[in-house]
Amino acid sequence: MSLIHRRLPIIVVGVALACETPSRPADDTVVQVRVAPDSVILDPAQTQQFVAAGRTRAGDSVAIAVTWSASAGTITPDGMYTADTSAADAVVTATLMGSHVSATSRVRKRRVAQIVLVPAVVTLPAGGTQQFAAWGVRNTGDSVAVAVTYSATGGSIASGGLYTAGQTAGNYRVIARQTNGVLADTAAVTITAANGGGTIPRAGHVFIVTEENTDYASVIGSSSMPYLNGLAQQYGLATQYYANTHPSIGNYFELATGQIITNNDSYSTIVTVDNVVRRLLAAGKTWKSYAEDLPSVGYTGGDVGDYARKHNIFALLSDAVNDTAQRKNLVPFTQFASDLANGALPHYSNIVPNLCNDAHDCALATADNWLRNNIAPLLASATFQQDGLLIITFDEADNDNTYGGGRIAWIVVSPKAKRGYQSTTLYQHQSTLRLTLEALGISLFPGAAATAPAMSEFFAP
Repeated sequence: MSLIHRRLPIIVVGVALACETPSRPADDTVVQVRVAPDSVILDPAQTQQFVAAGRTRAGDSVAIAVTWSASAGTITPDGMYTADTSAADAVVTATLMGSHVSATSRVRKRRVAQIVLVPAVVTLPAGGTQQFAAWGVRNTGDSVAVAVTYSATGGSIASGGLYTAGQTAGNYRVIARQTNGVLADTAAVTITAANGGGTIPRAGHVFIVTEENTDYASVIGSSSMPYLNGLAQQYGLATQYYANTHPSIGNYFELATGQIITNNDSYSTIVTVDNVVRRLLAAGKTWKSYAEDLPSVGYTGGDVGDYARKHNIFALLSDAVNDTAQRKNLVPFTQFASDLANGALPHYSNIVPNLCNDAHDCALATADNWLRNNIAPLLASATFQQDGLLIITFDEADNDNTYGGGRIAWIVVSPKAKRGYQSTTLYQHQSTLRLTLEALGISLFPGAAATAPAMSEFFAP
């Protein structure tokens, strides 16, 4: 027994030694290179920092030294890439120094893949105009401004995209081609003969009512203005009519002089340029400006209560205010009903609601009720039914600067107007000035009205 006890520790020690495993050094051999970012979208000449890391056989991430290269563009030894100016995509490669182990990252170039031209389809009367616009769509799906060169058949087109239809009816096209590129888009243009056969008929009485500061989309189709929308549906509506400027006063001057004159609503200088009153008097026509809340006949002073002179710029026209007799044609709106009843309406009537009734300070529903109460009797009168022409428009949009003053509603009412007619021709206030004078047989037009598109498409042959 004693012998066994002496040998046992030796056996145990031997077993213990046999169980030990010799330690081996960790394998830090790099078997994979990773590049970040693994893909990127860049504009031409844009820069991007790339970084590389290694993964060992053991799965650990380690810092590594790499050599950078790029299939297009340039890349610095520390991984700063600069895209070239071509449209081609590129591949950035990081190669482990002293090895063939590498990784790549794709550089996708943003480039214009498509040109979009709007409107895509349009119908114009002979001599009518349409503003076209074009932009690019990149391969990443986003839109971008691009330089384009316009060309057209059937008419002429300006470098800015304003197309003027020729006099020959037919089907034509407008092309917008990327400048110094090959991408293009085409719009179809149909020209109808001589404004659809219409001419501007002679009117014995012309009326213009100007409302305030409202976008087209807030008026047309609005439940707040059922009366005005009823007129738009029954008579003529210009769906692409744009004010000229912001704020109000420049648009009122455009309607009377064919010039913006000023954008200062506090402007008080008498204007001596050619104007609607001068043209009317030269043609032997009578006129009045009926302004609601005007303090007295012949008043040319500043704002009083809900009367705003900036909305009645006839009080700033030299041909009206510098002649004692003509100054008497600046009258309060209360005189309108009596002139209508007595058959004493002038050839040209400028109608100015006050700041509440023109929708400047009050709701559209208020303005619509005012029109119903004051314009409906005019339209029903024998005077208007015989030879009347009424225009209802807005001075400017509220939240839109397109073409200077934004898209606004414009409605024409006349027994000689086409029924239920909608125009897609681009018009602005100078065309309204031209129409009001042309309807009275006047052929000399102030300012921009002399070259403005005629609005004869609204009238039947």
